[in-house]
Amino acid sequence: MRRGWALRLDLALYAVAAVAALVTAFASEFYGYRMWGNFAAPAYLAAFALTARISLTGRGSRWTPVWVAWAAGTVVPMLVLVFRRAPSFVWGPWPWSFPAQPEVWVIERSARALFADGTPYLDLDTLNRAPHADDYTPYGPSMTLFGFPRAWFGDHPLTDSRVMFLLVSVAAIGTAWHLLGRPAVPVRAAHLAVVSPLTALTLTVAGDDVAVIALIVLAGVLAYRTGPAWSGALCAVLVTMKLTALPAAAVLAVGVLATRGSRAFAAFACALGAVGVAIVLPVLAADPAAFVEHVVKFPVGLGRASSPASSPLPGHLVASIGPAGHTAALVLLGLAACAVAAWVTLRPPETPADAMLRVATGLGAAIALAPATRWGYLVYPVALLGAMIAFTPAAREQTGEPVSAFDSGVDSAAEASRPT
Repeated sequence: MRRGWALRLDLALYAVAAVAALVTAFASEFYGYRMWGNFAAPAYLAAFALTARISLTGRGSRWTPVWVAWAAGTVVPMLVLVFRRAPSFVWGPWPWSFPAQPEVWVIERSARALFADGTPYLDLDTLNRAPHADDYTPYGPSMTLFGFPRAWFGDHPLTDSRVMFLLVSVAAIGTAWHLLGRPAVPVRAAHLAVVSPLTALTLTVAGDDVAVIALIVLAGVLAYRTGPAWSGALCAVLVTMKLTALPAAAVLAVGVLATRGSRAFAAFACALGAVGVAIVLPVLAADPAAFVEHVVKFPVGLGRASSPASSPLPGHLVASIGPAGHTAALVLLGLAACAVAAWVTLRPPETPADAMLRVATGLGAAIALAPATRWGYLVYPVALLGAMIAFTPAAREQTGEPVSAFDSGVDSAAEASRPT
């Protein structure tokens, strides 16, 4: 019964994903999005068909459709776009012919600027025109690392920063899984974290947010299963990649203090501070005004150009009413932040699964209520909820709770009871 219910939910998820991909293929203004939709729609339909076959025959693994959807719906379209983005490619009017979202070439540009000028941030005064959003590099210095291959080896499909984002994401998740003792992973976790349209589309056309998520997952495992100093150091890298990771660092700090004591917390905090300063200080010293303009002012809407982020999520809709609406959106955002902070403080996360749930909730509330945001940022709460589901069996084993076949990710109770 439990397996039949799980298969029916699998079918529903693949069907919804296929519809989302078809809509993207026909309706999106972005070339990369449409290309992804053209590949992802058949990939999700194939996964749907394979799942239907498993449901009818009772034979086969639910992981087979997952791998088919991931390979055909993420890896293949990403490689097509990467090779499409060749030096000989003739660029058409934006955005109808762009095989990469601006994040890709902004990060690669930042690496070239770092080697040429000692800072990844453009001096906007040298543009001799009014700056626009694509002139900004709204990331911390660590994000520049993903542009190093193209800066070092030139324009080649395999030096595209999306390739680096994919490799780092896979390596981070693989390392986290190994440190947890290589537990069985629930299929539902893969649906949310790996093959959902949010993750697949993000990796195909950009990739930076998925790499941040994967490293947050690894930092969560390091905080509870190995030395907290390693987690603190990785959190420093994350925060200096993208400020979106700051809530994750705060949640993990509280978790380390609650579960491992003040000495472990001191190690976490010292590593976080030392590594963060070592990364930021050289860039800040090279051009402090540019650093503040790109990394601080632009993301919060105080830069010389404004962010184009404007997806109709609740915070943006409220803010669009006018000045009073903008104030109301900020108040709602502040109240949500206080509520999540109180939850984390009063009920500190005791396991990586607890930490991922709190980070997903906090980021989800922030994305929904921020005055300026994008639909794509929802990949954070969705993928982190997938990570929470993946961590849950290991957490239950640690506390001695029974792990069901449904939780462990195997396909039947017989397999669950089979000795390994």
